[in-house]
This record gives sequence, structure tokens and C-alpha cells, in this order.
Amino acid sequence: MKRPFAHVAGLGVYLPERVVTNREFEARLETSDQWIVERTGIRERRYAGPDETVATMAVGATGQALARAGIAAKDLDIIIVATATPDHLVPSTACYLQALLDAPKAAAFDIAAACSGFVYGLTMAEALICAGQAQHVLVVGGEKLTCITDQNDRSTAILFGDGVGAAVVSPGAPEGRGILSTFIKSNGALAELLYIPGGGTRDPMSEEILRSRSNYLKMAGREVFKHAVLTMAEACDEAIARAGIKPEEIDLLVPHQANNRIIDATAKHAGIPPEKVVVTVDRYGNTSAASIPMALAHAEATGRLKPGMVVLLVAFGAGFTWGSTVVRW
Repeated sequence: MKRPFAHVAGLGVYLPERVVTNREFEARLETSDQWIVERTGIRERRYAGPDETVATMAVGATGQALARAGIAAKDLDIIIVATATPDHLVPSTACYLQALLDAPKAAAFDIAAACSGFVYGLTMAEALICAGQAQHVLVVGGEKLTCITDQNDRSTAILFGDGVGAAVVSPGAPEGRGILSTFIKSNGALAELLYIPGGGTRDPMSEEILRSRSNYLKMAGREVFKHAVLTMAEACDEAIARAGIKPEEIDLLVPHQANNRIIDATAKHAGIPPEKVVVTVDRYGNTSAASIPMALAHAEATGRLKPGMVVLLVAFGAGFTWGSTVVRW
């Protein structure tokens, strides 16, 4: 089928109020602002409050996205929430969001694809619209990563932040704008390079899990970096080829905001100059599934993302999962 037949009709974002700078880590961990900035590019991140959850934060982001799409919650047919930090194991965070939004006709489900979740969600939304299963799909990327991060572990504590981004995906291609290509892939054989060892059904929560702190995220940093660079390069190539365009036709690259080194390597491989790359990792840290929609919303708010632009989205995350999308905005 000839694309585009679905487009992003509206974006929204929710940022928790609390700003945590690198200076706060200097006071309690063996690190420094200079060390963090040089190795990651992160200067600050947002932390959600104790009463904030992915679902409650998503209400604010969704409200903005619905308003910009010109529809109401009652018009939504499907709600997809991409998250690694669900409000509960059961039911889905998407169901909680459906209730909070009062979206009575919407089917609701979660996607667990970690940092690639928003790209997976866009792929699913487009497919559902193409199949005639939905008119308007809400895709949310949201995380409260501070709840699964060991704040005593220097290698991970400095990296992650909280926040939510949302997009309404609708049918049609106004002025030829919309999703031009998608690509998703995974490799579960590498799962234990970035995972939470305990607390699931394989190793249920216990006193020993709490003592060993294995209910927090564990990461083999060097290996994750290597695979992130390789797979995001593959994802860029695939999305560009499937869209039938050339790299020089890309107006903006919006990569998953993991760290500056991965972003730089991805842009260099894709042949995209720095001035075309959207970077928000310095102000938000790594927000996993929320990072791409948050970066998109930031680019739109600051005037960098404009109608008619060709935008490449690319992500890599735990699983391992990776994926990409080309959108004519």
C-alpha cells in the first residue's frame, strides 16, 4: 500500500516540576558535574513526585496532544502506552489512562519495548489505522524511571529522568504529510546486558532481592553502547531506504536521548550534520520511551520542527529492541 495513510495530528508533553542537576549527585556519589557532562552530555533531569505516576502524568501530555489534533478523548479508538515503568503489573497503565481521560470507546494496552517503545507504538498505530481498526490512536511514551533506578549506583543513577510525551495518530495525509516508513527489530539473546534481575515471576520479590538491590536496573554500559551504535545505524539505513529517500533529504534527526556519544555516532553514520539533530538529553536525561516524543515536542515548541519537514526517528532499548520511522511532518 502506498504511504502515507496516517499522520501525527498532535503532540503533547508533561514534565515533572522537580529539576535535579548534576550537583546533587556530587554531594552523595563519587562523581562530578564535569565527569557526567563529558561522558553523557546530561546536565539535569526531571524527577516525578511521589504522587505522580505514568498514567497521571500522561493526562497532561495527552490533553495537549488532543487539543492540537482537534479531537476529544471520546474520539479515541485505541490508547497505546509504551513504558518500562507501569503503574502496576496488572492492569495495563493504558487502562488507567483510559479511565482518567474518560475515553469510553478506546481499547487500551501497553507496549514493553523500553526505549524503543514510542517507535513501536507509532508502528502499531499506523498498522491499526491501515487495517481499518481505528481512526484515532493515542500513542504515549511515559516513564517514572527514578522508581527502578538504584540511586546509590553511580553508573545508572546519573542517567535517567521522568516524563511523558504523547502523540495522536490519525488517518489521511494532509498535503502529503505522514508516516513514510517504519522499521522495528529485536534480539532477546542480549537481554541481560540491560535488565532488572529480580522482582518478576522468574525471580519473585523477596527479602533477598531487596537486600541485593536486584529489583533495580542493571546495565553493562560498554556493551550496551556498542550495540546501541550498531543497531541504530542499521535502523537509520532501513527507514531511509524504505521511505525511498536519500539521507540528505532528512531535515531533522530525532534519536533516542540516551547520551551524546550515541547520538553523535548515529548522526555521523546517517550522514546528518549536527545542526539537523535534535538533542534534549542535556535537560531531561534518558527518559526511555518518553525521550523521542519529548524531543519532538521540544523541537516543535522551539520552532525547529515545522510542517513539511522530513523527520527521522530512531531508538534503541532494553530487550534488545530497536526501530526507526520516517515522517513527513
